[in-house]
Amino acid sequence: MKKTLRFLISILLYYIVVFGLAKVGFMLYNHASDTFGAADVAQVWWAGLAMDASTAGYLLILPWLVALVAVWWPKLAVRRVLRPYFIIVGFLLTLILAADIVLYEYWQYKLDASVLNYLNLNNGAAESVSLWFLLACFLALVLFTALLAWPAIRLTPRKLPGVAKKPVGTVVMLVLAGLFFLMIRGGVQESTMNVGRAYYSDHLFLNHAAVNPVFSLGSSISKIKKFDEQFRYASPEECDAAFQGLYPADTEDVTESLLRTDHPQLIMIQLESYGAQFIEELGGRKNVSPEISRFIKEGVLFENVYANSYRTDRGTVSAFGGFLSYPTVSLMKIPGKMNRLPSIAHALVNEGYATDYTYGGDINIMGKKGYLVSAGFQKLTSSKDFSVAEVNESKWGANDSLVFHRVLNTIASRPAEGRWFTGFQTIDSHEPFEVPYHRLPDKVENAFAWTDHCLGQFIDGLKKLPVWDNLLIVIYADHGIMYDQTYEDPEFFHIPMLWLGGALKEPRRISTLMNQSDMAATILSQMGVSHKEFTWSRNIFSKNYTYPFIYSSYPSGILFKDSTGVSIFDTNADKPILGRPAEGADLRLKRSKAILQKSYDLLEKM
Repeated sequence: MKKTLRFLISILLYYIVVFGLAKVGFMLYNHASDTFGAADVAQVWWAGLAMDASTAGYLLILPWLVALVAVWWPKLAVRRVLRPYFIIVGFLLTLILAADIVLYEYWQYKLDASVLNYLNLNNGAAESVSLWFLLACFLALVLFTALLAWPAIRLTPRKLPGVAKKPVGTVVMLVLAGLFFLMIRGGVQESTMNVGRAYYSDHLFLNHAAVNPVFSLGSSISKIKKFDEQFRYASPEECDAAFQGLYPADTEDVTESLLRTDHPQLIMIQLESYGAQFIEELGGRKNVSPEISRFIKEGVLFENVYANSYRTDRGTVSAFGGFLSYPTVSLMKIPGKMNRLPSIAHALVNEGYATDYTYGGDINIMGKKGYLVSAGFQKLTSSKDFSVAEVNESKWGANDSLVFHRVLNTIASRPAEGRWFTGFQTIDSHEPFEVPYHRLPDKVENAFAWTDHCLGQFIDGLKKLPVWDNLLIVIYADHGIMYDQTYEDPEFFHIPMLWLGGALKEPRRISTLMNQSDMAATILSQMGVSHKEFTWSRNIFSKNYTYPFIYSSYPSGILFKDSTGVSIFDTNADKPILGRPAEGADLRLKRSKAILQKSYDLLEKM
């Protein structure tokens, strides 16, 4: 078995080394994209090591299977069987690594499935390429394929020695498979390996250098669909007509100001799953959120805010990026798309703000880390920054009390002056709803009451700090929760948004209908910051915000609500399932379908 183990580990390490060398080649070839030193090269290698190992683990699957067969059939010619495989792998690695290195100069993002859009040779491009150039490329491809395949072939023994006790050898191989599976998965934490795992720097180039292009390409191909062929409900002309006026081109003006000052310090608190059904003032349950009820009297409550979607990954992008959500796509999981999105953090960095984000759990989950770095958050704090004991406080990581306490201490250490933006997300109002708090008998309600309790202590602590006088706090939810509700219930998407802080002029209630994606334009305009890049976000205090409506999506449908009523369309069944009242339902459906169709058109072009 020693020879078998040595063979498999040698192949694994060989491909990890290949990927490490490719990183160096990527950085040297694209050195004009950013400045870096030897220490940066080492950090890039370290940040991408887990992803490189995961990718190498995939390449090891076939050699492992051959080695397993050899346990029972020692006469198997292992090298002869695997030689074609290593040649094919060498060919594919040559193509992928070379394309990633060369194309980055033009694309400025890592190789992903969008490359498939450019493989059409019937577009006349080949006519401008000389025969000698094609021949040189072919020879280079053959050379590098051989260079990559030869070491793997040489590391492969001609035969593997038999095992006296074949069942024992089989068990050893299965245990080894389990270890390889954990490596491919990325460890035992909640999140599996994803592109965002390699992001570690506020320099996007260094993050891109750390990402394994083979993994990036494979991950994106697994999600690929031709977006502009989905959800076709009308001709382009009819769609444009129905879409006209829904998202005004200019909402930069401000008809009324809620703040005493421009450019306050900003905190955005994203409450996990905290739908309006848990807040009495929004028609929800009594006594679940007494702290929020207390603060409503002191702040500005937006009574009719609706989440764009049903999951944290979508809600985070909608809130920070002012962007729509998609029924079938998570932008957070498609780096090539999310890198093109505007964000509140980027807009404030341009105004001289320092930005940071805290999450008590695994920040790699659903590609969150990659998105947050791309969105302009310069410093990230997550479960790895808490002690093991603290992280084990709950299933998802450090509990809300610990996170609120950490953020409060961080803010207390800052000078009263200066511009900064802090974002963070709570964690405990999520199944299994196990919290160190026992005020309410209902387990779910008690978990939300716990988050409310932690929030109350946090706000009271902020009031004692000098920064309070110039502080704007935006409290909102990422989405609702299916607790006595379903996606087909419009109230599932109803979420709170409450503004607090000394920067506010006076307490108010705003009844204007708005989407979660409208937060970005509305917040930035109140802070005196342009939001022209946020084409899907509407400033609700603009004179051009003349048609309030909300548009939300979930895996099999879309919802549209305006002053005439609410309509829901099931995209799987291709039929409306709610139109209340019936009058105006057809127009609402036409507009919601136009938004869906246009959004997928845009997604294909991004």
